[in-house]
Amino acid sequence: MPEFSGTQSQSQTPSQAQIQSQAQTQPHGVLQGYDPGTMFCEMLRPGQPSHPALSLLLSRLAALPIDSLRRRAADAERDLLERGITFTVYSDATAIDRILPFDLIPRVLTPPEWQQIETGVIQRVRALNMFLHDIYHDRKVLKDGIIPAELVLGNAGYAKEMIGFDVPFNTYVHVCGTDIVRDETGRFMVLEDNARTPSGVAYVVENRHMTLRVLSDLMTGLSVRGVDEYGLRLHNAMAEIAPQSVLDPQVVVLSPGIFNSAYFEHVFLAREMGIPLVEGRDLTVENHRVWMRTTAGLAPVHTIYRRIGDDFLDPDVFRPESMLGVRGLMECWRRGNVAIANAVGTGVADDKAVYAYMPRIIRYYLSEDAILPNVETRICSEPDALAYTLAHLEELVVKPVAESGGYGLIIGPHATRAECAEFRERLKHNPSNYISQPTLKLSVSPTLTDEGVQPRHIDLRPFAVTGRDTWVLPGGLSRVALRKGTLVVNSSQGGGTKDTWVLA
Repeated sequence: MPEFSGTQSQSQTPSQAQIQSQAQTQPHGVLQGYDPGTMFCEMLRPGQPSHPALSLLLSRLAALPIDSLRRRAADAERDLLERGITFTVYSDATAIDRILPFDLIPRVLTPPEWQQIETGVIQRVRALNMFLHDIYHDRKVLKDGIIPAELVLGNAGYAKEMIGFDVPFNTYVHVCGTDIVRDETGRFMVLEDNARTPSGVAYVVENRHMTLRVLSDLMTGLSVRGVDEYGLRLHNAMAEIAPQSVLDPQVVVLSPGIFNSAYFEHVFLAREMGIPLVEGRDLTVENHRVWMRTTAGLAPVHTIYRRIGDDFLDPDVFRPESMLGVRGLMECWRRGNVAIANAVGTGVADDKAVYAYMPRIIRYYLSEDAILPNVETRICSEPDALAYTLAHLEELVVKPVAESGGYGLIIGPHATRAECAEFRERLKHNPSNYISQPTLKLSVSPTLTDEGVQPRHIDLRPFAVTGRDTWVLPGGLSRVALRKGTLVVNSSQGGGTKDTWVLA
């Protein structure tokens, strides 16, 4: 559903070459001096078919004074702070709660680009769910040698409690965030899957609202697909997986509480779905059913969209000392009296070593090639891969298989000799904990910095919601590496976000 619509004929719209020339000569325009060099620019899109809406946006940016953009950026920052749109960084004692930096210049996807991303994400989610059902039931993928059994059955994310347990529609990953990058040729590739409790969708919606408040003139007359449908779609999926006998399912969002780094998002999701936000202490189990404590007494709960990890979900089954979960919850689930999303045990599907096998997994279950290819990945537990990684560490990105948020990795070309030497020892000591990938020349997007608008590396996390079927939110979270030269876009490592426009 477009937020803005309008028409602009091709003949009325300047070409990209004209726009670039105009940007260089415009004395105060936002794009003055902007030069992505040999990197693929998401805005200029060299070698890609032109689109009239994108060309119109470029001409508006080329004519927008930089001082105006800075004033609007300051307004946006004040608005974010006043509205409490923050995230938490536990490693910084001086500023634990921060606003997530928001760059006003949008990232734009044309209809053909979005179609490839959307179909690729749906294909990947389908394969992930088939893989999870298989490894907790017949294990054919292991018997047929498509992926090493020890990589799955010995994985920290593999939950033996799920063996033989059927879930509605065989859907384990109800909400998936797929991290996608673009290389120097403009090719889309999947960097990793987030199948446990992916975060960031709240910023997708809030970024759009912010754009409409402070930069709506850039959008006027353009047809951009809306993002406000997410809460409804998520609620519908959560209602679909509720026990079949329930006519009016009660859905809740289960949060670890106010000190969680994504607590703002938990509040946002509960508000968008129009459902209660609860913590473990708000729920209780009686007669193998889940109830929510309210001022009017106990109220039944039929679906739990949980934002806490497996280990903390039920102290009867996992960590006995957990104060975040609900005692007896797993037994209620097994008896079919409640549904839980995402399912327990999905962590094995977004393990970075399992990721390396996703093209084979897609081909095995769907008899199709991956629409969105993987980045070339070596699993360091394999002797040849380890030897190659050790010999070429200065050229590679090496990541721990179970970490997220940009922690614990090394980017060889940006590391010092001492850092590489220390990491080699770590790698030799525990090679099964790491995978290595080539250092990609990630695409860039025009981004406001202290030195003006400059190219900064960017990625994309589309969000897929699955109940009976899969729907993908148009756009996703575009994360941008605000520090010059860095490839790390994670908010915990100083990254920011952009509004993502999918042209209709």
